[in-house]
Amino acid sequence: MKIAIRIDGITPEMDFEKFERFKAILDKYDIKPLIGVVPDNKDKKLRKCEPRADFWGYIKNLQDQGWIVAMHGYNHVYNTRKSGMFPISDKSEFAGLSYQRQDEMIREGKRIFRKNGINTDFFMAPFHSYDKYTLKALRTNGFHRISDGFGDGPYELDGMTFFPVAISKSRTLASKEDGIVTFVYHIGAMTNRDFDVFEKLFEKGDIVSFDEFDKYEIRLRTLREETWEYMTARAKYYAVYLRRNLAKK
Repeated sequence: MKIAIRIDGITPEMDFEKFERFKAILDKYDIKPLIGVVPDNKDKKLRKCEPRADFWGYIKNLQDQGWIVAMHGYNHVYNTRKSGMFPISDKSEFAGLSYQRQDEMIREGKRIFRKNGINTDFFMAPFHSYDKYTLKALRTNGFHRISDGFGDGPYELDGMTFFPVAISKSRTLASKEDGIVTFVYHIGAMTNRDFDVFEKLFEKGDIVSFDEFDKYEIRLRTLREETWEYMTARAKYYAVYLRRNLAKK
């Protein structure tokens, strides 16, 4: 199983020291990831420093080097406790809001991107949560690709192409099947041990640039597969929820 890399929570106030450390590992192996850039960050957890003055130029340079930029929500704050179509979380910036409101948020996010020289048709939802209105608003605003869902390759659903994330990193590394999935990283929360584990990943797995997905056929998602994905995502949510609560005892 091939593995592409996704980095969440890219903002002008992120921990750039950790980001550069992560980037150095990717550069060492010539890997180009998918990065989720927040257009107008309001999430205090993603504010690790003073805003970087050359942030948008820095992101544009990465894009010019082959890194794929996705719009990562709008403000990166949750507005509802809805799980949406991919119930791996219990909160959402988008799911549960009206179509009109979601359209406004996505349109404004794209305006900010364009103002700063970033063009993309790729989206990733904060908290992995979106609903039918989110997908409709994305299509209306020129987005056609989204990073989420489960599977072993890209698939089409509701007029969008989905690029799946891994259900389990350990299971993916052990798999001998053909296919490709995404490993998700939140660099700001990574420890020294996490960085060591990440670098060893290149010895264990077949790590590829994100554009490797383009070599795979885009399959139409069936209702059966959609149901399986929903149930698997919900099961993963409860497994994480129980593990966290047991750890607190």
